[in-house]
Amino acid sequence: MLGLPTLVPEGPEMIKRKPKSKAIVFPDPIARTKPRCRLCGKTGHLIKTECCGNWICDDEHKYVLFSYARNSCHRNHRRYTLCAYHPTEGHPGHWKDCPECRQSFETEMYVWYGTNEYNFEKLANPPAYEPTKCSRCGKIIKLGTDGYSQLGNRYLCEECSEIEMEKRIGRIRKSSRR
Repeated sequence: MLGLPTLVPEGPEMIKRKPKSKAIVFPDPIARTKPRCRLCGKTGHLIKTECCGNWICDDEHKYVLFSYARNSCHRNHRRYTLCAYHPTEGHPGHWKDCPECRQSFETEMYVWYGTNEYNFEKLANPPAYEPTKCSRCGKIIKLGTDGYSQLGNRYLCEECSEIEMEKRIGRIRKSSRR
């Protein structure tokens, strides 16, 4: 490479480099005993979850209705995990091996609810599934995080949903002129 020295280590030097740890560092022994939110690590205004008894931010009151924001640890765990869904529905046993929970969702959503970042424990061996694709353009839709619309067993990505809505609204306008 033009005989210039490289700034990126190569060979054995590269192997010796350690990745930076993302672990929370506790500055003193007292901080180690203070309860922390198991999702974000904060220590103030905590409560224990009803489903699994883990410490979590008591922040659901900060959620703005219909904002679809994912900024509340408590709401995210309560709404987007099998851990919280399982006891809410009155299912017996543990959520990880509950046949009722498994049958309650399409496989893709079951896997997402059991493995997303709002869980304290994740589904160890989630079942395989075919990704959901837009019925119009074929784009892969991640049901747990992407915007989409559904009509029966047809799924439309956000872009195709918008086109479909414009077509339907146009039809309504035309029919109301008669």
